[in-house]
Amino acid sequence: MSASSIQRHLLVAAIAGVLALGPAADAFAQTAAERAAERRAARQAALEGGEKDTRKGAAAEEYPDATRKEPGLRSSSRLGPRINKVSAAQQEGDLAAAEAAAKDILENDKANAYERAITLRLLADLLIDTDNDRARNLLREAIELDGLGNNDHYGSMLALAQLQMQDDDYAGGLATLDRLVNETKTDKAEVQVLRGNALYRLERYDEAIAALEPVVKGNPEARADWNQLLMASYAESGRGSEATALAEQVAAKTPDDKRAQLNLANVYLQADDYPNAIAVYERLRSAGELTDERDYSNLSALYLNSDNGEAKAIEVLNEGLDKGVLKGDHRTYSSLAQAYYFTDQYDKAIEFYGKAAPLDEDGGTWLNLAKVLANEGRDAESKAAAQKALDKGLPNPEEARKLLAR
Repeated sequence: MSASSIQRHLLVAAIAGVLALGPAADAFAQTAAERAAERRAARQAALEGGEKDTRKGAAAEEYPDATRKEPGLRSSSRLGPRINKVSAAQQEGDLAAAEAAAKDILENDKANAYERAITLRLLADLLIDTDNDRARNLLREAIELDGLGNNDHYGSMLALAQLQMQDDDYAGGLATLDRLVNETKTDKAEVQVLRGNALYRLERYDEAIAALEPVVKGNPEARADWNQLLMASYAESGRGSEATALAEQVAAKTPDDKRAQLNLANVYLQADDYPNAIAVYERLRSAGELTDERDYSNLSALYLNSDNGEAKAIEVLNEGLDKGVLKGDHRTYSSLAQAYYFTDQYDKAIEFYGKAAPLDEDGGTWLNLAKVLANEGRDAESKAAAQKALDKGLPNPEEARKLLAR
């Protein structure tokens, strides 16, 4: 007995959401280690910057085209040791000691703008990832004091933008980055990629592409997440062929990079090119690279949404369960039940609907079980399942009532 197209749609629709991978959910997301390394570099530059600017061997200008004039301030011999105390406490992760040492500087009427700003910068550095609200406010204060050298002044601006982005304030982060670019004319990759990320999140895809292309396309040093962000921007702006071309280029250069291969599969998915997406996943499966629950779920969903793909879906799902990668949960059991149903293996479909139904949040799976049982002439069992569907709740209970009335 074969299912009608309407029945097939109702049964398969439940897993369609598995295919929504989210093309750039974490593009340009830094690890805690990367952020800590950046903060260490910024801290060292900030501590040395006030003195280096006044003698030979000054630090290289990171923003040589900045319109802002260097303030030329430095720490005094009297307050310099106190600033060092703030730095030492910061490196030890001792917030209380850092704040106590900072108080002596911030409440000192004779402290200049540089001494106040560098103290605030060090405190902000200590608070990043633990109290981002305070860190942002301290960075703003340091910037407003206008006492740091350009490297550290604009470095603080970049740190503020990164925090704003980290806390999903994309409009605020973009405004900070635009100010930085306007004042410095910088074309630094890290700045433009952050801008591209903010513009992407704000759904300003064409502007994101304009920011990203100069630092990503043709750049062998471009990070994987930069490429991913540009791919996603192409896809969202309707430039699917460019997204595909970039994904294929990156995947070809890094055949052993699972993330690059999944990015390629994702681009194919967005173009509804299931055969090519399946081919990517199958190459990864052959190489033993399908190690996450989502990997197996996505591949099985692709097969279930492809013509005559149910037998392969069964193979993939059972392999995932056997390896312990897939859990015996509602989604997996329901997917198996659907696959067995559409390969005319009704006893197996009934078995897995029976496993899935108690795990469903409502009575939808009980109703599917009731339908299959009714089609097999097992009316008493079908009515029992239909009643359980009603008891658990259904958005539209009419189908279950019709089964009970048979």
